[in-house]
Amino acid sequence: MSESRDGTTVITQCDEIRALVRRAQQHDQTVGVVMTMGALHEGHLSLLDAARKDCDITVTTIYVNPTQFLPGEDFEKYPRTLADDVTAISRCGGDYVFAPSNGEMYSPRFSTYVLPPKVAERFEGAHRPGHFRGVTTVVLKFLQVVPADIAYFGHKDYQQSLVIRRMVEDLQVGTSIRVCPTVREPDGLALSSRNRYLDDTERQNALGLYRALTRAQELVKRNELNASRLRHIMETILVESNISRIDYIGIVDPETLIDVETIDEPAIALLAAHVGTTRLIDNVLLAPIGTSFR
Repeated sequence: MSESRDGTTVITQCDEIRALVRRAQQHDQTVGVVMTMGALHEGHLSLLDAARKDCDITVTTIYVNPTQFLPGEDFEKYPRTLADDVTAISRCGGDYVFAPSNGEMYSPRFSTYVLPPKVAERFEGAHRPGHFRGVTTVVLKFLQVVPADIAYFGHKDYQQSLVIRRMVEDLQVGTSIRVCPTVREPDGLALSSRNRYLDDTERQNALGLYRALTRAQELVKRNELNASRLRHIMETILVESNISRIDYIGIVDPETLIDVETIDEPAIALLAAHVGTTRLIDNVLLAPIGTSFR
């Protein structure tokens, strides 16, 4: 079933969107897919913009995936704003929205899950056990239903993008993965659908994440390359910013997510913290002078 809203076609059935993508590819048109849970912001729309520049046809998926939420997380209250999202996609020139129901994605007999790769074990994987099983499963399902040429993900969810790249490589999925830069507010806060949970005080405290990360970047540029000292400095900044709880602070190899002791090659600094009742994540690249990141 499909309908046109604001010039963008909304499709809810797997068979319909799969047939559409295959027809396009048979006519030598390239297809790009942007996978979202809705509640779109400029970060999502930047992915759509990248897809429009690269591909002939774009598909944006909107689906709040229940299998990636843990008990007690915000699945029930996660914002569902389909009408507004479709309007935003239309204004950006998006062609199709795929917005399936839970029943369309998970039949009553569903019981097959993807075992996430090793890079999923730490950080988000450790603090949200089962999360990446849900992510990899739904992403693989979407790549079966929307077999696009390129799928677009954001750098803000760095570990997630690495997990997906590994899965696609390991399972020989015929879709290329493109990771696009994090989009930030003017004051540096990384855009997130969960930012809308923050009150004014929490919004100010949340800037501590970006301050901690950018301080680490500055120190690396000044040749402070000891990862342990940098993690301690980042933790101090978070505490001084009245962050409610820190889940993790890591400085890791970009491809393995293994801790580094000395930053003599580019590394990723990543963290997760609770601001009030809202959990936020962010990361930046740490690149010593004279090095480059592929």
